[in-house]
Amino acid sequence: MNFIIYLLGAFVCGFCVCMLNTVVNPMLNLLGGGGNKGNQLIQAGGALNSLSGTLTPLFVGALIGSVTPQTAMSDVAPLLFIAMGVFVSAFIALSFIAIPEPHLRKAGHEKEKFSHSPWNFRHTVLGVIGIFVYVGIEIGIPGTLNFYLADPTEKGAGLVANGAAIGGAIAAIYWLLMLVGRSASSIISGKVATRTQLIVVSATAIFFILIAIFTPKEITVSMPGYSVENGFEMASVPVSALFLVLCGLCTSIMWGGIFNLAVEGLGKYTAQASGIFMMMVVGGGIFPLLQQFISDAVGYMASYWLIIALLAYLLFYG
Repeated sequence: MNFIIYLLGAFVCGFCVCMLNTVVNPMLNLLGGGGNKGNQLIQAGGALNSLSGTLTPLFVGALIGSVTPQTAMSDVAPLLFIAMGVFVSAFIALSFIAIPEPHLRKAGHEKEKFSHSPWNFRHTVLGVIGIFVYVGIEIGIPGTLNFYLADPTEKGAGLVANGAAIGGAIAAIYWLLMLVGRSASSIISGKVATRTQLIVVSATAIFFILIAIFTPKEITVSMPGYSVENGFEMASVPVSALFLVLCGLCTSIMWGGIFNLAVEGLGKYTAQASGIFMMMVVGGGIFPLLQQFISDAVGYMASYWLIIALLAYLLFYG
């Protein structure tokens, strides 16, 4: 019964977070006036999102400690109460803030009938596809890397001690670098065009992954890892892992950049487009699954050719 309640709660939270993203992204873009400034605000919001994504697992780990048969959901109850407090605070703050929505008519006027839809704009349609493939890239790079490092067989990296724990810790660096990348982009986006940023990071990510694919796994490098038994330690891993982790700097700015370019000039259709974009996060479930099928058939590193193809589309879109 507790598990059913947990799944229901997870569904409600996921639904609400999806709705928040649908609203927040166009609002940040609107407040920045679109263009480079709009992208700057989106990247700043993304940096705070990444910061929370980095800190939350640490809080959960500190609250739970070692997983035992006695571990229960009640162990993380303090974190859940903190989350509730954040939502309550956000509700109160937003209740007193007048956020401009020029695409909506004032109450009392006849509801406007839209003569077009976001699907009538070519750059928006291509951007929707871009969001679809981007989420697959974002999830697929660290996900497959984790499996690769944890697999002790010949197909994997061959880590023998604490492979899963070390692999998970190294893959987590990818998410930390996303925080770094978004923070840097929020600083430079006022001066550097969104299109330029998207082109540069897409090309750089392709370059990193090509190095990862063609570098023999016998060539290793020391990277920080963590295991319950030994705590933080330096682990020897294939140098391919380093270049895949560095891709976090590249993928960090892609969501905001694609969104900013795709809604440019949409005006009153921006809100509709934002909802479409949020539907396209399903790519984060489809492409990693496809990549897993490929890795089972031809190997982990070979499966990254799929990621290169997806990145090539983003380079084309930029």
